[in-house]
Amino acid sequence: MDAPAVVTDGPQPPAPAVRPASDPYHVYLDSLASAESRRTMRGCLDRIARVLTGDEAVTGAGMPWHLLRYEHTVRIRTVLTEQGWSPAYVNKHLVALRRVLKEAWRLGQTSAEDYARAADLAPVTHTRLPAGQHVPPEVVGAALSACDDSPAGRRDAALIAALYSTGCRRAEVAGLALADYDPAARSLRVRGKRDKERLVYLTSDAIGLLERWLAVRGRAAGALFCPISRSGRLRTREERPVPLTGQGIADILARRLGEAGAGKRTAHDFRRTFIGELLDAGVDLATAQALVGHSSPATTARYDRRPENTRREAVDRLRLPKARPLTFN
Repeated sequence: MDAPAVVTDGPQPPAPAVRPASDPYHVYLDSLASAESRRTMRGCLDRIARVLTGDEAVTGAGMPWHLLRYEHTVRIRTVLTEQGWSPAYVNKHLVALRRVLKEAWRLGQTSAEDYARAADLAPVTHTRLPAGQHVPPEVVGAALSACDDSPAGRRDAALIAALYSTGCRRAEVAGLALADYDPAARSLRVRGKRDKERLVYLTSDAIGLLERWLAVRGRAAGALFCPISRSGRLRTREERPVPLTGQGIADILARRLGEAGAGKRTAHDFRRTFIGELLDAGVDLATAQALVGHSSPATTARYDRRPENTRREAVDRLRLPKARPLTFN
């Protein structure tokens, strides 16, 4: 007997235009807020996939993540540690591993018990000094002096000033839009990790350099900092400036510091310097933490140079005895 026809009233809703992913690899990457986070975590999962398969050409797409059990993930942790990578780098891979396992559970591909056991991995413990180096004021001044009055020069001077006076990550600066700038409050609205928003503040000198750049850029909606062609034209899409990438910011810093005859510095060096200068000036740890967007005050405290300076001053109180031969009676 044939099934009865289904009678419906009115038009049926259209089929979804977007087909949802069923691979936990893609679902996890789609859940990340920024392109830079997706690129970073894709690299982590791809490296884990190569560890699992021994195939240097494989990626994490299509891997049977749902079949991993505790004995597999413990072995992965051991192999990653044996690569000679820093503990922080290994832990970043473990974060990616736990998250892709969680997506496999959310997709109903593994049980809650198997997921909980496989993801129960202790992080690699470590005590390391923060990466990077201090950026002296004279180096910043030299880099600014290397920026001429061309459109690219004005943009680069404003970019360097923003990095130095806010301590923002390069991805955060790349993600800034004109609408994030409030000249009256001297502030920038920044979107950090996990899409957390915070306000950072520019010095009056940095505001001056930013306004000089905006005189060239114009007030059209779009990215605050954008690529510029060799002919001096701003790169736009639908008449809106498109954003620089994090790598583009790194390239600008390298070029301007090279032109100034200064050693290599990174955006993270500017961030490290900003935190250290705040704490040296007596700014409390909670305020410094809020300004740089750290989720834990312990992370901010790692950049505190005051204990190091105290230890150095203690050693400076010692006097090395003058060289003189021993005499024997």
